[in-house]
Amino acid sequence: MAPGTAGIGIVHDGAMLVRGERITFAGPEQALPPSDGVNREVIDCEGRWITPGLVDCHTHLIYGGNRAAEFEMRLRGATYQEIAAAGGGILSTLRATRSASADQLADAALLRLDSLMAEGVTAIEIKSGYGLDLETERRMLQTARELGRRRRIHVHTTFLGAHAIPPEMAGDADSYVELLTQDMLPTLAAEGLVDSVDGFCESIAFSPAQIARVFDAATALGLRVRLHADQLSNLGGGRLAAQYTALSADHLEFSDEASAEAMSRAGTVAVLLPGAYYFLREQTPPPVGLLRRHGVAIAVATDSNPGTSPLTSLLLAMNMAATQFRLTVDECLAGTTREAARALGMERDIGTLQAGKLADFAVWNIEEPAELVYRIGFNPLHSRIWRGQ
Repeated sequence: MAPGTAGIGIVHDGAMLVRGERITFAGPEQALPPSDGVNREVIDCEGRWITPGLVDCHTHLIYGGNRAAEFEMRLRGATYQEIAAAGGGILSTLRATRSASADQLADAALLRLDSLMAEGVTAIEIKSGYGLDLETERRMLQTARELGRRRRIHVHTTFLGAHAIPPEMAGDADSYVELLTQDMLPTLAAEGLVDSVDGFCESIAFSPAQIARVFDAATALGLRVRLHADQLSNLGGGRLAAQYTALSADHLEFSDEASAEAMSRAGTVAVLLPGAYYFLREQTPPPVGLLRRHGVAIAVATDSNPGTSPLTSLLLAMNMAATQFRLTVDECLAGTTREAARALGMERDIGTLQAGKLADFAVWNIEEPAELVYRIGFNPLHSRIWRGQ
């Protein structure tokens, strides 16, 4: 199916052939090619539903500590901006992350990763951004790579150095952007730790002009970009992301039609993050109607992070996207498979069940696909297959 279309494509009485790590056939069982004398191991799924492996395309899975105390502050009426101004928010996680060892970061992140994998997730994006200095950003990205070695899952690493201004450079965002673009990013990219580059474009973080400098540096290094865009205000983040042919623009609560049009032309995926919308009790939903009207591909992710979306269930994220943003069942399922793969630039290998793609899929104890979006706090996964294993 084309990006931005709602259909997911259903094959009843279907079959797949897997050789090594890849699918060699997927379609109706009656169209299964002959074995040509090759012995096949047959696995009968007994009428269960099979989907592509789920893809969580926006997470901040690696960090130190937690922000439960700030959650209490919000319950008493403090805003996200007020907490950040008081030294909380991202900077409180920065302090805990800088003081954590690589083993401590990995052990904590594995608990969160295992929860996602238990729901059929076979690929995940993990951002840095809680170090904001070269040493800690490197440690976070190295830890992300290590998670991919310790678990059967594909990990896409994203450098989010432009997440906040570090306390030692408070009030001097331009100098920090200079350090980021001239030292941190080139060094980490040269070490093979960066698959893509992200930034937080907001009044409490970085301006569009500053993000453009980061994206110019990323582009010069041959790296694709993505953007935290228009979450708290409309700074034209969607248009900025499209200008750089970004893989994705994420959040988008305050995006306008010009951004939707630009993203459609650029092929930039809109990643909706209902966990943060719910947790922050936001009142302005993303402009789903505009995204649909302009044929923008829509993905759904957990945004798993300690401050604004401590969510480790992609199934619950789908339910939230349906109930809060009025996405259809097909949009939620495509948004956590096909379109999420597109948001990682991995659509050639994962996201759909097709010959030539990696054999990443999930087998479910369900009677119809809507159950994956409808249920709350229930996991119907029967088995999870990653690269044929």
